[in-house]
Order: sequence, then C-alpha cells, then structure tokens
Amino acid sequence: MTIKLTQFSHGGGCGCKIAPGVLSKLLANSPMKIMPEALMVGIETSDDAAVYRLNDEQALIATTDFFTPIVDDPFDFGRIAATNAISDIYAMGGRPIMALAIVGMPLDKLPLEVIGKILAGGESVCSQAGIPIAGGHSIDVLEPIYGLVAIGLVHPDHVKKNNGAKLGDKIILGKPLGVGVLSAALKKGVLSDSGYATMIEHTTKLNTPGIDLAKMAGVHALTDVTGFGLAGHLLEICRGSKLKAQVNFEQIPFIEEALKFVQEGTATGASKRNLEAYGHEISIADSNLDWKRKIVSDPQTSGGLLVSCAPEDELMVLKKFQELGFAKAKTIGTFIAGDAGVDFIEAV
Repeated sequence: MTIKLTQFSHGGGCGCKIAPGVLSKLLANSPMKIMPEALMVGIETSDDAAVYRLNDEQALIATTDFFTPIVDDPFDFGRIAATNAISDIYAMGGRPIMALAIVGMPLDKLPLEVIGKILAGGESVCSQAGIPIAGGHSIDVLEPIYGLVAIGLVHPDHVKKNNGAKLGDKIILGKPLGVGVLSAALKKGVLSDSGYATMIEHTTKLNTPGIDLAKMAGVHALTDVTGFGLAGHLLEICRGSKLKAQVNFEQIPFIEEALKFVQEGTATGASKRNLEAYGHEISIADSNLDWKRKIVSDPQTSGGLLVSCAPEDELMVLKKFQELGFAKAKTIGTFIAGDAGVDFIEAV
C-alpha cells in the first residue's frame, strides 16, 4: 500500500500557517509583561526568531517551525521541514548550533517505517548544516506534523531585524517564487517530474548566505519569504521601517513551471487568505491580471532571503549569493518614501 502523506493534510507546508489577519489579532492582545533588557528581539516586529543577548560577543537565537506534509515522499517532507525551520536562524544573521525535533504523527495510520523516513530526512539536513538534533518531543495526533526548534548564535552587533530598511535601499530576493503553486499542482496530480525536482531543489536549499550578509554594514534588514508570500513579508519590512517598497514585477525571479500553472488558475487557498489580509496594501500594474496578485502572495515553504541593503553594497550582496550557489538571486526593487505598502510596477 502506497502512503500519500498529503492526503492527511488540510494544507501543506507554510501554506497551513494561520492567516496574517487572524495572527495579527491574536498577537495584538498578547501580554508582554516580562521584557528583560537582554531580549533583543521578541514578538514586537514579527521577526523570524527571538534573540537574547548572552554577553558582549554572543546572542542566542531561538525559533520553531513545523507544519503538515507538503509532499508525499516522507524523506523529502522531513528535509523540507527541517530546512524551513533552520532558515529562520540564517534570516537573523546567525549560525545554527543545534535543533530539537517536533513530531506529531497519526500512529494508527502511518507505518513506523514512514515516520522513520521523515525523521531521517530532517536529520540529513541538520547534518548538512553541521548541527545535531539534540532531543525533541513527540505526540500521537490526527495529521502528520514535523519540524524543529532551531537554536543559533550571532554576534549582537550582527543581528539583522526586519525593521531596519533605509530610504533608497535595494531589495534583493535570494530564491525564485512559486513553491506554493507547485505544491497545489502536486496535490492536483498535474506536477511534472522536473517540476517536483525543482520544488525539492529550492525547498531543501539552506539559506546559508545569511551568516555573511549579517556581517555587512550595508545590509540593513533581513528576513525570509515563507507563508505570507513575497508581498506579505515585504510589507513587514515596510511597516517596521516606515517605508514603501517599489518592486519591478519583471525583475522578480519565478519558477518557470509555477508561472504556467498560476496563469492557468492554479493557486493555494493560503494565497487567497493572504490577499484578504493585506491586498489593500499592495498595488500591481495591470491589476486585471489576477495571476500576478496570486504569485506575489503565494506562500513559500523554505523560501529565499529578502535583503534590504545600501545601493553601494548591492553588487557585493549579489556576489555573496552567487558564491554560495544562489544563481537566481536578483535585485527586485527599492525602498522609497511613503506609507507602508508595496507597489509592483512594470519596467520604467
């Protein structure tokens, strides 16, 4: 009997995140009574991870990320979930040092062999990152869930939050968009073998450039693109930095097969929820083309780094991406004066 992991998921990968509008309401009433001075980053900026200063040379980065299956292959699912979780460490400018596993499995539906392959996939990525899985927690649940608590270290002076963009900064995206669309095509049974291979390639590629980018004085803000899509995570930078983002739509790197699917109408439910939450804060040239709104709100699982850097450091940032194997990294826009929002324009 062939086990299809996605049959157990109501939504896979970062597409099963709570919608940004609902999440903001939940966090708005979150009590913040204990705010130690050493807590450099908490929930106030919707950043990728918490950061706690240990001393003048070290700050601890802590994050957690887990989700239901985005693919059917258990080993690939484990790899994707682990890569996605560790990405938050890189997005804060840190180096991962260890992880804890988060495991929830329907033991009456999944053979132990399948669960073992999921765990092995996660372990393979942690090995690639040079860190151990030092423990974790497991429960018996209705849907398969896997992810990590990731722990890292960074110099306090190198912490990169998502609210530090400056007027005139260039916006650089490290990976192409379209993973959510490909996952929707996979669930419909229409994704090609090459499309699946492309999806796995991008979702299991560790965002290691974050370590070196954080050391660059000209890099002012850093995050990664995940469940809220490019537009959503760019909006977080805009809100925190009190700037508007102007993005050249034609310069955005896309996964070619994902473009074909989205133009034909394939999209995730999470894309719709994202647009319902922040669609009024973005504008798109030629807005009659609905697929453009869907692709910029497409939830990315283990998506690329999103960098705000000084214009004079643009080429250095792109070179670092290239050196570490991110050939699709591109400059996509500029931060300009104005109310927080994202304007997707055509080439001028």
